[in-house]
Amino acid sequence: MAGMARPAGLSMKLCSCAALLLLVVSCSLLPSALAEKRFYEFVVKETPVKRLCMTQHVITVNDMFPGPTIEVYNGDTLAIKAINHAQYNVTLHWHGLRQMRNGWADGPEFVTQCPIPPGGSYTYRFTIQNQEGTLWWHAHSSWLRATVHGALIIHPKPGVPYPYPKPHSEFPVILAEWWKRDPIAVLRQSRITGAPPNISDTFMINGQPGDFLPCSSQSDNDLHIMM
Repeated sequence: MAGMARPAGLSMKLCSCAALLLLVVSCSLLPSALAEKRFYEFVVKETPVKRLCMTQHVITVNDMFPGPTIEVYNGDTLAIKAINHAQYNVTLHWHGLRQMRNGWADGPEFVTQCPIPPGGSYTYRFTIQNQEGTLWWHAHSSWLRATVHGALIIHPKPGVPYPYPKPHSEFPVILAEWWKRDPIAVLRQSRITGAPPNISDTFMINGQPGDFLPCSSQSDNDLHIMM
């Protein structure tokens, strides 16, 4: 007995449903397709840095003070390999970043991970999940964060507008403190004496002490603010 022919209208409806399902699946995959995997290598090491007319050997990342700026998009996946060439244990913390079910990438020493020993390395892996804005990263061991730090800038996903008028231009502003001594030695002394640590000798803006102090950088940035 010959099979019954499928009505033309039913075939068209099935095709339309299949096309709609394909469109929904494609749209759901689009944000993940736009996200990128980004790899960084952070070499933690001692670097000579001259401030306040004195050259000190401080701990930095990639010989930079402040450290490198990480600039990514919401949804990106990051792999940051930290290689410790310094004489101290070190961990890195991504301040303000929500580590959803990923606490081992958060960085607090002896809380979410063992510190990276001198000569060791560790790769932090995490995905930016529904976050935008300017954060910062820093060492989370002892007072190494005094010189081991940098900006973490998260842009909206490609094609997603800012929740405010898009800025004409931008650059990070990082505030820090500076000691004429090794900050690790300052902290150790306070632990021995029981007294508060000595206050810093100056404040830094993007790694520079400012024009009112000796041996400050000759470079500057003019920032025009529109009210």
